[in-house]
Amino acid sequence: MDTGTPLLTGVGPVGYLAGAIACVLAAFWIVSHGDKDRSDRLAAILAIAFTGVWCVTSVVFDPDGSSVRYAEIGRNVAWILLVFRLFANDGRDESMGTVRPVVVALAFVELLQLPLLMVRIEYADNPGLEVLAFEISAMLRMMAAIGALVLLHNLYVGATANSRALLRWSSTALAVVWGYELNIYTIAYLGGAAPELLWALRGYLAIGLAVSLAVGSTAVSAGLQFSPSRAVTFRSLSLLVIGAYLLLMVVVTQSLALVGGDLARLSQVAFFVFASVGAIIWLPSQRLRDWLKQKLSKHLFQHRYDYREEWLRFTGTIGQRGSQQSSLHERLIKAMADITDSPGGFLLAPDEEANLSLVARWQWPEPDVPTVAGNYALAGYLEQQGQILDLDRMREDERLNPGEAQVPQWLAELDQGWALVPLLHFDRLVGAVVLARPKSGRRLDWEDLDLLRVVGQQLASYLAEQAVQRALMEASRFDEFSRRIAFVIHDIKNLASQLSMLARNAEKHADNPEFRADMMVTLRNSADKLNALLARLGRYGAGHVAQLQPIDLAGVVNGIAERFRGLHKVEVASAVPCDVNANAEALDQAMSHILQNAIDASTSDAAVQLAVARDGVCGRIDVTDRGVGMSPGFVRNGLFRPFVSSKNNGFGIGAFEARELIRAMGGRLEVDSREGIGTRVSVFLPLAAMQAIAGSGRPIESEAEQ
Repeated sequence: MDTGTPLLTGVGPVGYLAGAIACVLAAFWIVSHGDKDRSDRLAAILAIAFTGVWCVTSVVFDPDGSSVRYAEIGRNVAWILLVFRLFANDGRDESMGTVRPVVVALAFVELLQLPLLMVRIEYADNPGLEVLAFEISAMLRMMAAIGALVLLHNLYVGATANSRALLRWSSTALAVVWGYELNIYTIAYLGGAAPELLWALRGYLAIGLAVSLAVGSTAVSAGLQFSPSRAVTFRSLSLLVIGAYLLLMVVVTQSLALVGGDLARLSQVAFFVFASVGAIIWLPSQRLRDWLKQKLSKHLFQHRYDYREEWLRFTGTIGQRGSQQSSLHERLIKAMADITDSPGGFLLAPDEEANLSLVARWQWPEPDVPTVAGNYALAGYLEQQGQILDLDRMREDERLNPGEAQVPQWLAELDQGWALVPLLHFDRLVGAVVLARPKSGRRLDWEDLDLLRVVGQQLASYLAEQAVQRALMEASRFDEFSRRIAFVIHDIKNLASQLSMLARNAEKHADNPEFRADMMVTLRNSADKLNALLARLGRYGAGHVAQLQPIDLAGVVNGIAERFRGLHKVEVASAVPCDVNANAEALDQAMSHILQNAIDASTSDAAVQLAVARDGVCGRIDVTDRGVGMSPGFVRNGLFRPFVSSKNNGFGIGAFEARELIRAMGGRLEVDSREGIGTRVSVFLPLAAMQAIAGSGRPIESEAEQ
């Protein structure tokens, strides 16, 4: 076969010489260290020997000479014999009746090169016959390569699991060399001459074949696996893709050239231009590379994580014990962060209005998180889709999906924010963990997402279980509290009855009218107080407040400020007239609790401010102090929970009762607090005018229209 111009100086001879040396060493290795019981042992030695002879003749003689061609025929027949003997490694030599004819046919096709070679030598001076013999030879070589690849496919697919481990190295090496031969002769047939560079590199391919056959000749090779890194494999595959792309361009352009004429040349130029433009557009695409990396990692590699170790560490973190034991929320964050080597994270959880708020953090400096860390739309998306949001990709890509569009601005601008992982329990969102970016700066991949999703579900079950246990404990304590209150009410009721009886007896039997009058006033006042206490205790926890009527919040604020001024400095910042629907006694009781808490949290020289304002269809009272403040976790988990108090001797009922009284009047209570800065408690009650208009069915006008 005509190889075109002489081989590149040094590239071909060096490769063939190195291939010959590798074949000699591989043959000695198989003889001395190879498994003597393997049925393909002799065939492997013969294949390596003939390959070495071919390499030597390629160095000594003219690469286009007859000696090299004869050596190549012997090499190919030896390779076919090796493929046949590989079938016997798992006992299939006894049932290879269908394989033997195929092997004989392949050997026959290869041996047909001998008469073609003789014809080419005999009629070397006949250009037409030379071209015909060249094309027939190339087609026969392509047929032999295709048949050998089909045999190798059937060999590996039909082998048992143990045999595949033994065949891995040998079958892979043969598949590579036969595939290389198929590409060379396809290009040669289409182009009319052998590709010079690819022809010269065949010696280096012989090195790989010899080494692979030597490694695969021992039983130890069954446990050997070539495990390149993802980066190396991806770059290698990229080179293969580029090579396949160039090969496709060569094949198509050469095929068009066979047509001839101006139309063929125009088609060649058009195909080249369109193929080049396609390569420029798609090959540098980051989206295409990310997709390809994900597919490679998911289908070609073993898992990134040792799931046994990860599970043991996860359970150890959740159930840790010690003198410096952290809260469950912090352990949950740490357990998830350890999986991805994240240096820190914080936990968000939905409140009663489905807005996300900060609950806890682990190894993360106090982030500047607003009271509403994420609105209900973000919480709803996380609950419905269960999708983990890649914050890095969101910052880089201007096209946001519906969930990413709901991410608040403060979180999008948080430099260390890496991933937002929802915690779902029975399709209900119980929290979301924001993980810090690992120090390696890697991107989230498919395995990270799968593992974080499963871990998130497990952590959500822990949070749900904790909530259930807390609810049971509160129910138990409320039951005990109710029993105690029942005894107190009974005793106080008896005392009130006795005092009332004493008052009646004093009216009848006291001789001194003045004394009798004083005693009557005192006893009646005591009886009234006891009865008021009974009434308050009797409606505690009733969930409703009777006798709502229009009340001016300005008067309520001024009155309560005057009453508390003797205890602490209380200032009224603003008191605009504002009539709301409320119960005077319940509102006074709730505001007393709130103001007393603000005074207790403030220093003696720090004033507590009261302010009245109109907020839409509600009236609002703001109670602001500059005290020690409260953490977001305590506001969410402790402030409104009965029997939980930040005071040393507090009973933990005041804030809870104040919120329940406000709710019973149709209002709501909001708290905005910062540790070391202070707290603002806002009480919202419906405006009397708005409720009257709503009750009459007339449209509600804005404040500006009024």
